[in-house]
Amino acid sequence: MKLSWKKYSFDVSERTYVMGILNVTPDSFSDGGLYLDRSAAVERALRMVEDGADMIDVGGESTRPGSDPVPLSEELKRTIPVIEALAKKVTIPISIDTYKAEVARRALEAGASIVNDISGLRFDSEMARVVARHDVPVVVMHMKGTPKDMQADPRYEALIPEILDSLRGSIEIARHSGIREDRIIIDPGIGFGKTYGHNVSIIRHLREFTLLEKPVLVGVSRKAFIGHILGGAPPHERLEGTAAAVALSILNGANIIRVHDVKEMVKVAKAADAIRKGTVP
Repeated sequence: MKLSWKKYSFDVSERTYVMGILNVTPDSFSDGGLYLDRSAAVERALRMVEDGADMIDVGGESTRPGSDPVPLSEELKRTIPVIEALAKKVTIPISIDTYKAEVARRALEAGASIVNDISGLRFDSEMARVVARHDVPVVVMHMKGTPKDMQADPRYEALIPEILDSLRGSIEIARHSGIREDRIIIDPGIGFGKTYGHNVSIIRHLREFTLLEKPVLVGVSRKAFIGHILGGAPPHERLEGTAAAVALSILNGANIIRVHDVKEMVKVAKAADAIRKGTVP
């Protein structure tokens, strides 16, 4: 299974790819405020490239549980200058983490080449057309509700089948809008409208998502369910738990992992890939 677009080519059947998280926000759950300054954000991205990131995901709106939407003008102000600066300095793909079509359009014009949409193309009716027009990959994620209310009381009659059905719907939106089949990546949405138990179950049953025949992206990095498992550990003390969740996700079928701690998780992915394939040097 390959992702090939513009000057990039990722063979996700050969190894796991690492997406580094760059939050240019004041309030993200783990690193809010650390990279709000453009120079700090660019420096952080360059460090992630040095550490082995295969792509950088730039986000200008926190989608932590209970968060409020950010105005379009503010999201553009946070993300576009960073993407413009990065596009001149890095050779790996830059992703824009947004559900707003105008932010995606401006980011793609500024040098981004992937769109990561937590709404699965559902919040903004123009998003799919923007992606199709630029002929870039899109990550369609599952989320129950909105960031503001998604963790209020998430319930499912059948967790995995319901998420699969929702992702099929997002894939159909993409197809209908002209997005190529080999440009679609799916994300089951760990932590987005799920209980701690739901998140664990998704990882345990991740293999079922490969039935959709799309690359699978998983974002478990430093998330609350890991802190819960570790007895209330805060985000900066969840490295080992994240490593365990990443390794098990890879063994169960993840093709792309979205992480904060790039250097460490590149090593985890390399080890997990070797074990999964039985190709230890």
